[in-house]
Amino acid sequence: PNSEDPVWAQNFVVPVGHEAAEVQFAVKDNDVFGGQVIGAAAIPAEQLLGGDKIEGAYPLLDPNGRPCAPGAVLRLSIQYTPVAHLTAYHRGVTAGPDSHGVPDAYFPLRRGMRVTLYQDAHVPEGCLPDIRLDNGLQYQHGQCWRDMYTAIIQARRLIYIAGWSVFHTIRLVRDGAEEVPSLGDLLKMKSQEGVRVLLLVWDDPTSETIIGRMDGYMRTRDEETRRFFKHSPVQILLCPRSAGKRHSWVKQKETGTTYSHHQKTVIVDADAGGNRRKIIAFIGGLDLCGGRYDIPGHPLFRTLQTLHKEDYHNPNFAAVDARGPREPWHDLHSKIDGPAAYDVLKNFEERWLKASKRHGIKKFGKSYDDALLRIERIPDIININDTLYFSDNDPEAWHVQVFRSIDSNSAKGFPKDPREATRKNLVCGKNVLIDMSIHTAYVNAIRAAQHFIYIENQYFIGSSFDWDSNKDIGANNLVPIEIALKIATKIKVNQRFSAYIVLPMWPEGKPTGHIAQRILYWQNKTMQMMYEIIYRALKEVGLDDVYEPQDYLVFFCLGNREASDSPSASSTADSPQEQARKNRRFMVYVHSKGMIVDDEYVIIGSANINQRSMEGTRDTEIAMGAYQPQYTWANKISAPRGQLYDSADISGIVL
Repeated sequence: PNSEDPVWAQNFVVPVGHEAAEVQFAVKDNDVFGGQVIGAAAIPAEQLLGGDKIEGAYPLLDPNGRPCAPGAVLRLSIQYTPVAHLTAYHRGVTAGPDSHGVPDAYFPLRRGMRVTLYQDAHVPEGCLPDIRLDNGLQYQHGQCWRDMYTAIIQARRLIYIAGWSVFHTIRLVRDGAEEVPSLGDLLKMKSQEGVRVLLLVWDDPTSETIIGRMDGYMRTRDEETRRFFKHSPVQILLCPRSAGKRHSWVKQKETGTTYSHHQKTVIVDADAGGNRRKIIAFIGGLDLCGGRYDIPGHPLFRTLQTLHKEDYHNPNFAAVDARGPREPWHDLHSKIDGPAAYDVLKNFEERWLKASKRHGIKKFGKSYDDALLRIERIPDIININDTLYFSDNDPEAWHVQVFRSIDSNSAKGFPKDPREATRKNLVCGKNVLIDMSIHTAYVNAIRAAQHFIYIENQYFIGSSFDWDSNKDIGANNLVPIEIALKIATKIKVNQRFSAYIVLPMWPEGKPTGHIAQRILYWQNKTMQMMYEIIYRALKEVGLDDVYEPQDYLVFFCLGNREASDSPSASSTADSPQEQARKNRRFMVYVHSKGMIVDDEYVIIGSANINQRSMEGTRDTEIAMGAYQPQYTWANKISAPRGQLYDSADISGIVL
């Protein structure tokens, strides 16, 4: 508030994993070029360790330790809760049958649902081993893009797609004899049938400049997709990542040019039986664009004239040479059938309403904000309160909760009352409300883990406040340090615990380039910090001569090598691509954004483990956390063998 005696009336619940002598509250002014610190109030950490609530008026001091103004104080209350006092910390991530998921999140835990988990865009029949589960069941390997294609074909009312990139030219089904239309033609066909088709795609600022339209640095082809649907009933919004009007000019420029809309969702209506329809949603790491279609074998050359004939993708080389190798693409995705799918729909609606207000234009005489169907007015679509629930005793039942990284500059409908915002665990930033429940979900799940953590992610950067250098780069998410602290705690009580983390060998693009090298450096600093915490724990209990930190924390990179069916012509060229062709090997690009805890809880979504994805004010993200109540340690008192038991099989392709 613009006042000399401001009253914020705000509450925060902030997870911490820091070594600190004090907790500081900084007060800034509201300046057009960025807020300047007026003063700070500090509370010594030793006063907080007892867990009692501390409240009072604390003097605001300038950087030199002097009062910033006569009588300037900050009234506050603060209470520290040790992680060991949390129920889930001892009972596991699902915390028994009374688990309510991540407390006070924007979207609640939804019970009694169906979930399908996907590895890669397609899994051909028989290419992966059979996995036996409890209750006489067998794991069914899903076929993600084929299921999406079927869901789109069968939609009768709506098809809503949100993506970082959407290519109209891709084909979702490629392994059969049938000729299927491209995604763009399919969506046009459905819109002509009367289905409401809406696309919400990130507007890459580099794809349109003052000299005209270009491919863009990220080659998302957003302008090409917009032009393809221009004269069709399909409505597409190219949505820039924007800061609020009340933010400083510097913040607006930074947000618009640096960050993106990174969510990937497909939402359709589906048959619910009895002539009724329901909402289902696909959510995960797969964008509907080029280079994403792959199978678990991750071929390098043998599909260049078949599955990938019109979809060659390998941006790691300077030249486009379709002789290969292609870049294998490994990803995770999911389908949600039940009440949580309506939460994914609500997220789309909130984003669409915010984006359409910014456009302020019309198509076919109707404003974009009128494009959303009001499903509560469509009698044959079941509303969220009437969806079919499956009993906790059903071996196929799932409990699901939707999480996001997003702020009120990208979604319409956040509460204006600070107290209501607090109840939804929204963080109040400068002129913005922030939903960072993905970060909260990761932290909660890691803290509750009892046996192991398995992660696949495109990036792994965080907890820079505990690095030995570069502490101030701002990668302050807690995910890496929480994993390291969990392992250290288990070592000190002599309990076995392991964390397995799968990453790409290097970020997509030229591996020797400045950006790739900087990311690899930061990932190295993150890993170094984690191993040092684990080593100190081993040394503290006298096990440093028995075990190594790598016995508890292991990082993997995936690769593939493909023998040639016939002798290839020799070449004197020495380019990186020619060397890769000669050696017939290349990395598998891990684009997944998922975590499995104790074979009972999974998080899958669009969020990377870095500050861009976790902060909530940078890239917009969406994820889901889920478990099967019949397959938990609390329920079975042993290792559960539900759908999550079939975690990623990395045997044979680990470099």
